[in-house]
Amino acid sequence: MLVREGVRRVLDLQPDLRVVATCADLPQLMAAVDEHDPDVVVTDIRMPPLSSDEGIRAATELRASRPGVGVVVLSQYAEPAYATPLLAGGSSGRAYLLKERVSDPHQLIEAVRTVARGGSVIDPAVVEALVADSSHTRSSPLGRLTTREREVLGQIAQGKSNAAVGAALFLTERAVEKHINTLFAKLGLGTEPDVNRRVMAVLMYLADHGGASTR
Repeated sequence: MLVREGVRRVLDLQPDLRVVATCADLPQLMAAVDEHDPDVVVTDIRMPPLSSDEGIRAATELRASRPGVGVVVLSQYAEPAYATPLLAGGSSGRAYLLKERVSDPHQLIEAVRTVARGGSVIDPAVVEALVADSSHTRSSPLGRLTTREREVLGQIAQGKSNAAVGAALFLTERAVEKHINTLFAKLGLGTEPDVNRRVMAVLMYLADHGGASTR
């Protein structure tokens, strides 16, 4: 309750932000989203009823039901097991911040503004943990990519599907798939399931661009 109230007060002090509801558990959160249709949800990664991964579950449900709603997840843990599913559908409109960063209100405020614009903010410690967890950490891995492959990866980092990437870059969907498979190989992402490879490639891109991608 104290953390929730502190976050509310920090956000409510900003002239361009307004908190429409505070919630104590996952059912209250989803009900409040239905009632108020917010631009952004700020959620703990763990909350009642089970205190496990309710924040990630909320973000996943909102990706499908309300794709325009940004989600800022706060956590004590730089855990790949939490961050990977959060970003599996794309990094657009998602933020993962460690609670220790929230001691600086500016970081939380800017994360809310960034995801409201469709951008992403991933805590540097989380990026490091995810890249290390992939067992493919190398120096400057994106340096192996061609200009076109970097453009494709930049579009993926915005949460776009292969078809949307093709439309943005004037490529066929088949050409996009070939570029993606090639950049996966160059980044050493050759054995993971497709979703994990896509997430890891995006995280490498975000790490190379200072931990955040905005559009």
